[in-house]
Amino acid sequence: QVQLVESGGGLVQAGGSLRLSCAASGRTFSSYGMGWFRQAPGKERKFVAGISWSSDCTYYTDSVKGRFTISRDNAKNTVYLQMNTLKPEDTAVYYCAMKKGRASRSCIWASMDYWGQGTQVTVPS
Repeated sequence: QVQLVESGGGLVQAGGSLRLSCAASGRTFSSYGMGWFRQAPGKERKFVAGISWSSDCTYYTDSVKGRFTISRDNAKNTVYLQMNTLKPEDTAVYYCAMKKGRASRSCIWASMDYWGQGTQVTVPS
């Protein structure tokens, strides 16, 4: 099995920054793509950012472009989400997820194979 553990969430004022981390452990794969999703209260979970295994492909949803940066350190089996200029509408539980196999060459996926437990990000209005 694969375990994904997010960290770095918290409460930050509007305009501030946070860096989320997601560490993968357990069963390993030769390559895997990673994504960040978020779910606000009463809303569906949405794809925020994705990164391919080699980091040559990254994707951002329009609402976070220019503010969020996804990156990864394959030696540490860790993916990051640097979030700058945070807004109240960024408040949500943030989840990391893994896509294994050939799909790891992409950075956008219709479904994911493994999920973390989530970390809360709160930006008060």
